[in-house]
Amino acid sequence: MNVSLTRELEQFVEAKVESGLYNNASEVVREGLRLLKENDEHRRAWRGQIERGWLQAQAGKLVDGPAEMAAIRTRVKARTKKRG
Repeated sequence: MNVSLTRELEQFVEAKVESGLYNNASEVVREGLRLLKENDEHRRAWRGQIERGWLQAQAGKLVDGPAEMAAIRTRVKARTKKRG
């Protein structure tokens, strides 16, 4: 597979190889693609969570935000006192 890069990206890849962290340009590109794939997977997961939340909200399955935050703060304080 042949890939064309802009001059700026070529310089970036060359700098990564010159840094000694990578042996060659292929390693840099593979790492970049691995990170892109990981990022895409995170975005899909976030979108799934948002969609689930949206459907729950439409179905009326909501919580009282301030009350939930107060409960969380109470639990955190209790844990802090136990450790303290």
